[in-house]
Parts: sequence; structure tokens; C-alpha cells
Amino acid sequence: MEATYVILAPVTIVAALGLLVVRKAVHAALCLAVVMIGLAMLYASLDAPFLFAVQIIVYTGAILMLFLFVLMLVGVDTSDPMRETIAGQKVLAALLGLGLGLVLVIGVVQASLGTMKGLSDANAGGNIEALAALLFSRYVVAFEATSALLITAAIGAMVLAHRERLEPRQTQADLARRRVRDFAVRGTHLGPLPPPGTYARHNANDTPALLPDGSSADSSVPALLSGPGANGKDGGE
Repeated sequence: MEATYVILAPVTIVAALGLLVVRKAVHAALCLAVVMIGLAMLYASLDAPFLFAVQIIVYTGAILMLFLFVLMLVGVDTSDPMRETIAGQKVLAALLGLGLGLVLVIGVVQASLGTMKGLSDANAGGNIEALAALLFSRYVVAFEATSALLITAAIGAMVLAHRERLEPRQTQADLARRRVRDFAVRGTHLGPLPPPGTYARHNANDTPALLPDGSSADSSVPALLSGPGANGKDGGE
């Protein structure tokens, strides 16, 4: 267990510090994954299989994937405003950080002085059995209150995310009529533009596609390649 702790603890601490110093949200999510997996390995080395499974399944497998889905949907190009939007949040964060540090210091001191119950006593009869006995006897009220809070939060998220449809859903015929109307009024293309290289002699991105009449579709070439800075060279095979 000591060797596992010596290896995993520095890696977890470095990844946790990476959450504070990295600038890209994707890199922060990867650091968070390392922290969660490191904690799971530490739980396994401390003979806590239930916490190990919960850490992997719930936090690493569900919550972290939720973070990644949010990054993919929202994007990582938008910059967060540096102005404080909630009054007093920095002071509150500092107080909570000091409280967490105090709890950690007290735990380390108690473990060093030997006043805490050892793992052999805490896991007597099995880790999962001992944990279940505590949850459904001594901490049953807090456990049920937490369950009710999580269910309320889930229902509240569903209610807030739900939007009533004020207009009927457009059918395929409605979309086709709108495309034809936009083409008649503004000259918008009826369908998607052909991609570069389609029906062309080369597969380079700067080679325009050919229309059914044999003429070139200049709109199929990206503006970056067809602009004044383009070199005009053929990069195809």
C-alpha cells in the first residue's frame, strides 16, 4: 500500500494543480480524469472496494463524461468574463478553502497521533457491510435527505431544461417550400453546395467542383484558398 501511495499521490497532486494552471478546458477535463482515477486507485489500495467502484462508475464514468459533453456542445472558443458576476464569491471561496484545509489538517493530525480508528477495525466484517450498516443506521437521516435533494435537483433540471413548443414542427414539405421561396427571393442555393474536388480532375481542396453542365462551381472552394493570399498551386494527386 505504501508503494501505491508513493506513486499515485504525486501524480494526483500534480493533476489537481493542473486544473488550476491550464488554460484550455479540455486539458482541465483530462487533468480531472487523472485525479479521479488516482483517487479510485487509492481507495482500492485502502481496501475500500465500494468507494473504488463508485469513484470509477459515478464520477469518472458519468460526471466526467457529462463535463466532456458540455464542452463539446458549448465549445471551448468562448472566453469566460473575468468580472465577478456574484458578489462575495471570492470571499466565500476563500473561507470554504480554509475550512477544507482545516479539516485536512485535523485528519492528518489525528491519523498521526493514532486517535482515529484503523482500517482493520472500520472494515471488520467487510467494507461494504460496514458501510451499509453506517448508512442505514447511524446516518440514515442524512442519507435519505441527500437522496431527496438529488432527486429534487434532477427534477428541477428537467423542468428548467424543458421548453414548450409554441409553433408546430416543420415537416419535410414545409422545409422544401421554404428553400424554394428563399431561392426565388434571395437566390439562395436550393441544396448544399458541392464539396471541393467533387467530379473534378483532382482531389485538391482548391480544385472547384464541376456542375452538371461541365462548368466550374467556384463557390465550392473555401474563401481561404480562393482569396488573394492563395498560391494557386494544385495540391492534388
